[in-house]
Amino acid sequence: MASNEPGTTPPQRHLPGHIAAALAGAGGAFDSAGQPWAGRSLAGEDARIHNFEDDDGTADANYLTAVAALKSGHGDETGVISSLATARVFIPIVAQLAEEAEGQDGLQADKQADMALVTLKAADGRTAMPAFTSAAALAAWHPEARPVAVYAARAALSAVSEGAELLVLDPGSAVTFVVRRPAMWALAQQQHWIPSYADDALAHEMRQVAAGFAAVRSLELLPGRGVAARAADGSVLAGGGAGPELQVVLYLADGLDAEGVQQLLAGLQAGWSRNVLFGERVDSIEIKLRRAVH
Repeated sequence: MASNEPGTTPPQRHLPGHIAAALAGAGGAFDSAGQPWAGRSLAGEDARIHNFEDDDGTADANYLTAVAALKSGHGDETGVISSLATARVFIPIVAQLAEEAEGQDGLQADKQADMALVTLKAADGRTAMPAFTSAAALAAWHPEARPVAVYAARAALSAVSEGAELLVLDPGSAVTFVVRRPAMWALAQQQHWIPSYADDALAHEMRQVAAGFAAVRSLELLPGRGVAARAADGSVLAGGGAGPELQVVLYLADGLDAEGVQQLLAGLQAGWSRNVLFGERVDSIEIKLRRAVH
């Protein structure tokens, strides 16, 4: 049995209580100085590049080291996420027209320009928030955006508050690294992130659900085909992709027809989706079917 099921992305989930509490207590719609993004002008103190003193705007050294290790094959995406725990990043904010006034020539004039966070749409339709590890990378991406420096954990909280499921580091740069939702949530809480494909506790919970289906002999968790990312130079990195994140290999007993397989998959995914650990630690999945070896 060697059929493949297409990757699926679970719908956006309600925030767990501890994440909602963290969001209420810090970050969210506020910058690193605790000031709201909304209602800013482009003049005076609001035009400052960022709020970190003696910051030269270059990328965090630990992050660069972790990405270099990932590119060389000696590191993994867990190391990159860990490096972000203490890293400063830049969030782009752009002017948007808050109010219009009619000028003397009868044309609409910009009466007030507020500042807004930038969000993007990923290829699969999910909301993504861009962040940049250096001021130069942000300027190259959007010369008119104002860089506001925040710790990466605060950027993750802001992404959560915007309903984003992805935090995209350095879009358009030599290396674009996608922080998927479970890693983003862990970063926002300043907790260690374990990839779903290497998570023993998650594997146990998923096997517990699968044990209720007689046709499932065993299952295996592997990195999904979307874990890898491609750098601008064409090299492939073993991490930083947008997903699918988790490949679930199901070893099934003989005798199931197509309808039986579909019913089995629907039952499994329904059972997994009700599991709290699965909801928090799995971003997107793809399922492969294999014949169990007797």
